[in-house]
Amino acid sequence: MDRLGYHKFCAWWVPKQLTDFHKTQRMGSVLTFLQCYWEEGGEFLDRTVSGDETWVQIVNAETKEQSKQWMHKHSPNKPKKFKRTMSNKKMMATAFWDDREGILLMQFTAPGTTITSEVYCETLNKLRRSIQNKQHGMLTKGFVLLHNNMQTHTATHTNALISLFNWEIFDHPSYSTDPMPSDYHLFIKMKVWLATSTSTPTKSSWMESTTGCTTWQHHSLTRGYKN
Repeated sequence: MDRLGYHKFCAWWVPKQLTDFHKTQRMGSVLTFLQCYWEEGGEFLDRTVSGDETWVQIVNAETKEQSKQWMHKHSPNKPKKFKRTMSNKKMMATAFWDDREGILLMQFTAPGTTITSEVYCETLNKLRRSIQNKQHGMLTKGFVLLHNNMQTHTATHTNALISLFNWEIFDHPSYSTDPMPSDYHLFIKMKVWLATSTSTPTKSSWMESTTGCTTWQHHSLTRGYKN
């Protein structure tokens, strides 16, 4: 078979098989974005507010990479890693930010909370108040909200509130590549910080995690997002 030029290849894993309709939608959204940027330039990016969510376990297991320590290769006391019980309690972290102010809103929901359109609308109300405090002129000029197409984001109740606020929504087609930098910057570092915590799950541990993450965010991330 080698002489004939044939080899056996493993299948290439892809997240989702996109149909021609999905591809057309994604191309349309890209062209719309480029058109807006061509017409407005940097002002279009300045008035864009991005939002993203992630589930965070209250006590995360420390990975093998995180447990590495610098030691001499002949050292008799090698690091040990003990098995920890994974917590089944988790909270949703939601972040909104823009290019000028950085993080506009960082919110954590209590464990056991069902994420509905009503809950998300409360988050949008908090976002509006946060923008009033930090970027008041943005509400007057109008801004573009970029978030994914979760069911709570596209619900009738959510769309009605967004229309009431007179916010513009940037199209995010199904199975689009997530453009949010939070997945590889903000949320990853936050989960690493939680993983290195030695606290044990308690009724108030989610409040401790929320307070700690908020403090850590203000001291470690806001400056990074501005830069």
